[in-house]
Amino acid sequence: MRRCANPSYSPYQQRTSQKDNPTQQLIKQAVDHLIQQLEAGKSETLTAYLAAMARFHSYSFGNILAIARQRPTATRVAGFQTWKELGRFVKRGEKGIQILAPMVGHRRRKDAAEQEVTAYQEVRPASVLIGFRAVYVFDVVQTEGADLPEFEHNISGDAGECRDRLVEFLARQNIALEYNENIAPALGVSYGGKIAILPGLSPAEDLFCLVHETAHELLHKSDRRTITTATVRETEAEAVAFVVGQAIGLEMGRASSDYIQMYAGNAALLAESLEVVQRTSAVILGAIAVESSGAENAPSDSSPEAEEPIAEVA
Repeated sequence: MRRCANPSYSPYQQRTSQKDNPTQQLIKQAVDHLIQQLEAGKSETLTAYLAAMARFHSYSFGNILAIARQRPTATRVAGFQTWKELGRFVKRGEKGIQILAPMVGHRRRKDAAEQEVTAYQEVRPASVLIGFRAVYVFDVVQTEGADLPEFEHNISGDAGECRDRLVEFLARQNIALEYNENIAPALGVSYGGKIAILPGLSPAEDLFCLVHETAHELLHKSDRRTITTATVRETEAEAVAFVVGQAIGLEMGRASSDYIQMYAGNAALLAESLEVVQRTSAVILGAIAVESSGAENAPSDSSPEAEEPIAEVA
């Protein structure tokens, strides 16, 4: 997996001032707090969630089509025994979803020399696919019992007018915004020139997701995408959302830390992307605070934060 040769580079960005100012101090405090959370490791909630998810199988494309054809509304499926291990039981009268499971057997080698068994080594027949058999799985709504651990991404607080200002910023960058329930279970998606957000989120969570996807648009829809991994991209976007959210007073708990670690990100990776996270956070904070009534706290016209760079969108 190729790592970014220079994680702090982005073609749209301009250097921010090295001098201390209120915005940069807020950004530094937020970044330091997020790094501390990452260094503390996974929360109990995330650990339980990942342990439960590990019990679910990844199905082949053919089986995914079979599940969709038989039960289009299915969201999380597993066999009878797996549900039992998770503390849930299939409801009486529920009809299973038929998929194909591989059957693996052993084929003995014909070469007699390879079949010899010595005092020190036993040659085992190779495992091979010998066919498929029909098995049945059930969707989570067909079961009942213990609640499954969920990934918590609860964001609260007063979003104020920040969302409207961010939407205006996106319009100036020629980035379209739509609300689309078809992106579920994702809360937001960045397409490159367009952002989709799941309808029905709270104002605070709506803004947080919008900042996350805006970070993707500014950072990862240009040539820089080809030199970053998914882990780097999700770490950077979530870190920017956390920094902006904390700066405007949102309550986020460990949501961002857990999200980053779910994508295998960590404090060391965030440190490598520190400069790009700080600069992108400053750009977004400058955009949503430009009309703040507290003019004395807004960046001055001579500061780099007052300049609104145009994003280079691939």
